[in-house]
Amino acid sequence: MANRLTKIYTCTGDDGSTGLGDGARVSKDHIRVDCYGSVDETNASIGVVLTHKLPDKVQECLSLIQHRLFDLGGELCIPGHTILKQAHVEHLEASIDDLNSKLPPLKEFILPGGSPAAAHCHVARTVCRRSERLLVTLSNAETVNPSALHYLNRLSDLLFVIARVLIHAEKGKEIYWQRD
Repeated sequence: MANRLTKIYTCTGDDGSTGLGDGARVSKDHIRVDCYGSVDETNASIGVVLTHKLPDKVQECLSLIQHRLFDLGGELCIPGHTILKQAHVEHLEASIDDLNSKLPPLKEFILPGGSPAAAHCHVARTVCRRSERLLVTLSNAETVNPSALHYLNRLSDLLFVIARVLIHAEKGKEIYWQRD
């Protein structure tokens, strides 16, 4: 495989602009750049979760998701480009159904936490929700792939379920929200 990154800094962004995948230059605070930056942050947050000892099924699931998020970042970097498909969304749905079927029913809202891995998973979930909000903002200004929106929405749901799985795997305790 050839070297893709031979030089790490280019100085081309010193003026506050960045290059998109199609060669166009936009401001670094452009909603598209903010959107794929937040997707990258979601990916990094999942990377933190992956530093924990996880059940094999969760490890495999999150590792695959990291690749799909990298694909999504690439998709968002090139206006009009589509990578994610409905099949990717359906895969997340199947994972949610499978993992959730082994959990006790949820009778109350739970607070983020319960164990270190679950807490990190909740952080990834909230970053994913921000990514989804930014993608909605982008979709109000430009055409975006509907499967990308669906993917981030399902991913945050999956991360919630995985956080619950991790609490139970670590023999932790779900902390229920207490209303005043």
